[in-house]
Amino acid sequence: MFRTLFNTHWASCQSQVPSSNEEYSCAFASNKYFALCGVGGLLACGSTHLLVTPLDIVKCRLQVDQEKYRNVMTGFRVTVAEEGLRGLAKGWVPTLIGYSIQGYAKFGFYEVFKVKFASLVSEESAYKYRTSIYLVSAATAEFIGDVGLSAFEAIKVKIQTSPGFANTMMEAIPKMYQEEGLYSFFKALVPLALRQIPYTTVKFVCFERTIELLYKYVVPKPRDQCSKPEQLVVTFSAGYIAGIFCAVASHPPDVIVSQMNQQKDVPMATIIRRLGFSGMWSGLAPRIAMIGTIAALQWFIFDGFKVAMALPRPPPPEMPESMKRQLMS
Repeated sequence: MFRTLFNTHWASCQSQVPSSNEEYSCAFASNKYFALCGVGGLLACGSTHLLVTPLDIVKCRLQVDQEKYRNVMTGFRVTVAEEGLRGLAKGWVPTLIGYSIQGYAKFGFYEVFKVKFASLVSEESAYKYRTSIYLVSAATAEFIGDVGLSAFEAIKVKIQTSPGFANTMMEAIPKMYQEEGLYSFFKALVPLALRQIPYTTVKFVCFERTIELLYKYVVPKPRDQCSKPEQLVVTFSAGYIAGIFCAVASHPPDVIVSQMNQQKDVPMATIIRRLGFSGMWSGLAPRIAMIGTIAALQWFIFDGFKVAMALPRPPPPEMPESMKRQLMS
């Protein structure tokens, strides 16, 4: 039944897959395809967030104590002076686990919802309203991912921003539970979703449309004439552009998440009043550097995983012939 749901869209997408002798490991929109997309997202998100853990620590500390850490370079110096180089790796375990779970849901379910929502309308409507389909698909997938991420994000921020509280995830969990029970792990779910959903919707929508524009106006030859390494370079470029936009769009909620997970029994509204408008933009520069790099690498790893696993990779959508005929008439 699951596969039948996507038969209509699969028929339309077959025409978009380059006709060549290339063999695929599974059919587009099959259960295996979606599951492997999720694995690609797991690898992409878990590895990239782990890679930038030191920058993430400084960013979070800037957000909760700007007087002490002041800027990125000072943040690194103070952290290393107080805790040594090991201090720059604090919270790496919940970071890896949490963002691996989130990545599986975000990329996997995005592919599911993108196909499902497109299959509910005509081919013309799917093309005309593709930006809306990308947006709704990304938002829905991200919310599912946020539920899996929330507890690990809370543990990570607590370890990184509360000196002396805990050095490991297993040390932090019982202390957090003793302080506030299960609420301690999910109290920042709302601001987390308010951060992640704009971030992901901008990242996915901007990426999809940037890919279209790059192949249309920048890349000197059609996508099906580009080698796979050339296609991955375009993927990386579009991912970095998307990362810059989504970092800015989701930054204020990111500051609020750091503040809520660092402090005890402080409502979100109180934190917003304390921060003020300018306070909610603290740490923006390191976050742009971090998120731009993360987004570009995530798309590169995700698309590279598709290539390695011989998954179908339809090109950017093209206007249906029926719409072309209407425009010409």
